[in-house]
Amino acid sequence: MNKIIIIGGGAAGFFTAINAKEQNPNLDITILEKGNDVLQKVKISGGGRCNVTHACFEPKELVKFYPRGEKELLGPFHTFMTGDTFEWFDDRGVPLKIEDDNRVFPEANTSQAIIDCFQNGVDKLGIKVLKNHGVNSVSKKDNQWIVATKNENFIADKLVIAAGSSNKIWELVKTLDHTIVEPVPSLFTFNIKDKRIIDLLGISVSNATVNIVGTKLESSGPLLITHWGMSGPAVLKLSAFGARILADKDYQYNVQVNWVSRPTDKVLNVLLNLKKKEPKKTVILKSQFSEIPKRLWERLVLASDITETQKWADLSNLHLEKLANQLTKGVFNANGKSTFKEEFVTAGGIDLKEINFKRFESRKHENLFFVGEILNIDAVTGGFNFQNAWTGGFIAAKAIAED
Repeated sequence: MNKIIIIGGGAAGFFTAINAKEQNPNLDITILEKGNDVLQKVKISGGGRCNVTHACFEPKELVKFYPRGEKELLGPFHTFMTGDTFEWFDDRGVPLKIEDDNRVFPEANTSQAIIDCFQNGVDKLGIKVLKNHGVNSVSKKDNQWIVATKNENFIADKLVIAAGSSNKIWELVKTLDHTIVEPVPSLFTFNIKDKRIIDLLGISVSNATVNIVGTKLESSGPLLITHWGMSGPAVLKLSAFGARILADKDYQYNVQVNWVSRPTDKVLNVLLNLKKKEPKKTVILKSQFSEIPKRLWERLVLASDITETQKWADLSNLHLEKLANQLTKGVFNANGKSTFKEEFVTAGGIDLKEINFKRFESRKHENLFFVGEILNIDAVTGGFNFQNAWTGGFIAAKAIAED
């Protein structure tokens, strides 16, 4: 009977264990979890509802959400991807639903549904789950793996490391001759102190275009003004795709915002027409763009050197140009970042060149598999990091079960 040890009692570890045992009931599988509890990230993700995956059903489209891993995941997604995730959970009594923004959650609206599904799975299949079993070292002897914890040593024919992204596990992996791409934060908000947005906490714009000045990095989508500066999908996507570049800049950079996602000349034409049509109206009193909330409009007007009492007729062409620029290419200085403790994602992990993605197996050691965030794969927010765990877990499980 083949002994399998899985390091890490999170989404990737449980999914690998359950699929391997279902495909080959003769396997003896043990999950080692360092903490007091398992599936902690599953529990808190998506505000406690667990954002299981994302409703994107074309592999070529799905990979575009992964700043790191795009090329490598294309093949695996043809084997197991979003539709398979729906079917997998549905078959086990956990139907999923698609929300308006294409994020996918359990119909039960709680992450407990996913946790119960996994817990029932390991119980039913006789998979052992040992908590408070942090791994101190891994070594190979006579084609078997020796996994040392503070409690005891375990021997395995096959080893799966699915322990997420932590310095301790990366140090462990280095002892196995694997290269770690140095981690940097991936999903973060931009810290910006600027009089145009200060105290506008909670104001959002539905479709802004944001770019990092001096780079090709650009992203469009909802933008949210926060206590720290700017957040929302447009900013988080930019932070993920720019993770390395922004780290190299030590998080000091300029952000250009087009609040209306329209060309400057088109916006200038709208303003020139307003000057003709509504000459007697006070500029600051009403936002002329439905997507710009009134309080933000007021700030952008004042930043264009237009006073609180000026009417459209009073404005010079220079005023109008300044206002068009504030609306379409306002530059904000970002200094630092704020990460989300619960949703914390890092860019970094095992170098992808060292992995055979047909099996999620190490190219350096036979019978050593890596699944989930331990790899140098990460994605924008919206359920994609879990999809990477499900896909990798399924493919590794298949390889383990067949051998």
